Amino acid sequence: MKIYVAAVSGNSYKVKILVSLLKIPCELVTLDISRAKLEHKEPRYLAINPRGEVPALEDDDVVLWDSAACLVYLARKYGGERWLPTEPGAFAQVTQWIALAASEIQFGLQYGRRGVSQGRWTAGDLETCQRIGAIALSTMEARLKSHHWLAASHPTIADIACFPYTETAPEGKVPLDPYPGVRAWLERCKGLPGWPGR
Repeated sequence: MKIYVAAVSGNSYKVKILVSLLKIPCELVTLDISRAKLEHKEPRYLAINPRGEVPALEDDDVVLWDSAACLVYLARKYGGERWLPTEPGAFAQVTQWIALAASEIQFGLQYGRRGVSQGRWTAGDLETCQRIGAIALSTMEARLKSHHWLAASHPTIADIACFPYTETAPEGKVPLDPYPGVRAWLERCKGLPGWPGR
């Protein structure tokens, strides 16, 4: 199995977290996605991921792009029921947090970070990103003020999907001080055995 990632990509970090936690045997191929290189836009990579984004995964005949698809595949193949349960209610609980990662977290926290660090404002200006990001963090805080994990009584891929851009929210000028439950959850995540650094 090959998984294509980039060092600065929070979406890549999601997949690297699960690979590390589950000790999944694979080859991590790190692409240089800087403006000087743009390896994720080269034809050979676009044949794997026509979106020209990271991560992407190749496992024999299975080719996947998008971090959510990669997390689902790896969790189902290597993680059993713990990381992605099949019972409909539990499965839906995980899915709703993955949806948050792909909506308010992406459009608020991720795009805010990218705008501040790279000057690329994809989804509006800083104020818009901060407002959307605050919705994500308030939603998470409402859950985490009385629960240790987002979707279950133990960590799932919901936590992994939401982690990277929540952790880096301050890089997009969204402070985490008002969200003690979120801050405690970030520390619980980093304390899991096998949790990788960036």
